[in-house]
Amino acid sequence: MPVSEAHLVSKYVGAGKANPPLHTLGGTRWHKAKEQTEAAVRDVAAEMLRIQAIRETQSGHACKPDTQWQREFESAFIYEETRDQITAIADTKADQERPKPMDRLICGDVGFGKTEVAIRAAFKCVMDGKQVAILVPTTVLAQQHFNNFRERMADYPIRVELLSRFRTKGEATRVIQDLAAGTVDIVIGTHRIVQDDIAFKDLGLVVIDEEQRFGVLHKEKFKRLRTMVDVLTLSATPIPRTLYLALTGARDMSTIQTPPHDRLPVETIATPYDERTIRDAIQRELNRGGQVFFLHNRVTTIDTMLAKLKSLVPSARIVIGHGQMHADDLEEVMTQFVNGEADVLLSTTIIESGLDIPNANTIIIDRADRFGLSELYQLRGRVGRYKHQAYAYLLLPRHARLLTDVRKRISAMKQYASLGSGFKIAMRDLEIRGAGNLLGSEQSGHITAVGFELYCQLLKQSVGALKGEKVKPRVDVRIALDFLGDTNALPENYVTEAHHRIEIYRKLAQATDKAALDALQKEMRDRFGPLPPPVELLLAVGELKILASEKAVTVIEVEADKLKITRRGDFIQLGGKFPRLTKKDPKARLKEIKRLLLAI
Repeated sequence: MPVSEAHLVSKYVGAGKANPPLHTLGGTRWHKAKEQTEAAVRDVAAEMLRIQAIRETQSGHACKPDTQWQREFESAFIYEETRDQITAIADTKADQERPKPMDRLICGDVGFGKTEVAIRAAFKCVMDGKQVAILVPTTVLAQQHFNNFRERMADYPIRVELLSRFRTKGEATRVIQDLAAGTVDIVIGTHRIVQDDIAFKDLGLVVIDEEQRFGVLHKEKFKRLRTMVDVLTLSATPIPRTLYLALTGARDMSTIQTPPHDRLPVETIATPYDERTIRDAIQRELNRGGQVFFLHNRVTTIDTMLAKLKSLVPSARIVIGHGQMHADDLEEVMTQFVNGEADVLLSTTIIESGLDIPNANTIIIDRADRFGLSELYQLRGRVGRYKHQAYAYLLLPRHARLLTDVRKRISAMKQYASLGSGFKIAMRDLEIRGAGNLLGSEQSGHITAVGFELYCQLLKQSVGALKGEKVKPRVDVRIALDFLGDTNALPENYVTEAHHRIEIYRKLAQATDKAALDALQKEMRDRFGPLPPPVELLLAVGELKILASEKAVTVIEVEADKLKITRRGDFIQLGGKFPRLTKKDPKARLKEIKRLLLAI
């Protein structure tokens, strides 16, 4: 198809496994599907903006500026903050000082310092006399956060408590009573915190760690919370729904992409299951004084795997941890591993979220084909949190033919091995899995009909229109200039990669104003060097299209030096005739056409 219409082609990402319906070119079915989707998208955009409007109009609690204690507390942080971390902390604190409820997403890679942003926000909130709830998906992570928060706040009169199955019934009852009385400042726990019997005296901030791990019903409760109190969401691989709402501006977002100093990317090795590989990987880690995570996600066969590992590496001290163990036993196992009293932790996915053990720098994932992309990414993030080179082994079944999706996931894991890839992983996950239930089940049919990219485009337009922004309608302009010949294209020796050329053609076709064209010109100069004459012509034709669109012109053609302009189906004759172009140089001719267009 002509490169001038590249903007009409986009990669199809649907919902679920359903095949997309195909329509005849030139038929009406595609337009009907698009119109139905536009109508449905308006409802979604209106609901999103309604929640946003309630938050804007409701006056939340505005925290006072930083106190002397806040400054002392922050200067006690033992690591040096990264540039992005400083920005995310400043954004969060600025939101807290505003009188409207905060709804910010902190999107940062595993181990890049999201928790520190939450700790500082919680401290600021408590200094203002408010309570804080930290919501996490697993008991193990709750315990780790509890230890972290208590340690950081030990020098201040702040009471931090834990609500999870690691607590006895009597301890939990006491914490719930004290929350209602206001004597607990910060409570950390699993979804137990959002159950109906929990009441806060004066809740000021809710921190949700790894929101994608919570169910739909919990998310509905979070939605209600968002209209009343400050909400801070932390995520390494945000689910597409969360990511998209942040990108469309319905939520505020800060990204932490700068890795901490001395951090090395994790080396990812995908290999068929082989006992020698397992033995060598464990032995290598033990030889340098490190620890190993071995992930086997089947509780029924975990003891068999334990016996196998003991026979492979008899010298290793191996402990087992999984969600069906008694809370006290699990806590004891985790404490042993954290304290370095065990060499290998054989566990299920309970280690997936947030577990931070700097000495563990090898992870072996059995049956990696059974995990989703963001899950694999989270698991790999358990290692490589210190200066040593870390390794992640993805063990695959030896003889099974891997499904297409599995192959894509494994190759994506190897491709995105660099630091700070969480954002890219979320987008790739969207491509592989499909858009899924983006904004509720009623929308998935519309996403299947038109694809995720067009759906998002329509949603963005609707949000803009409902906010009262002027949305420029695109007028498709056909430009047929015989004097340009084949020069009106990107030279292959200038942009060598085919997909980069298509990407530029798409950006050129999607530009609706001069500012977008100037940005593209600047980007090309920056990426590929000075613009050769054919590229300058291409941009000049792009400018001509924008101008023609503003004048509602649909066709511009030049035949035998005569310029013919069509608007609303009629030829326009300037001065009673078709004007003849006087210049011979293509660049000068384009300027002449531009001058004549401006005269309309």
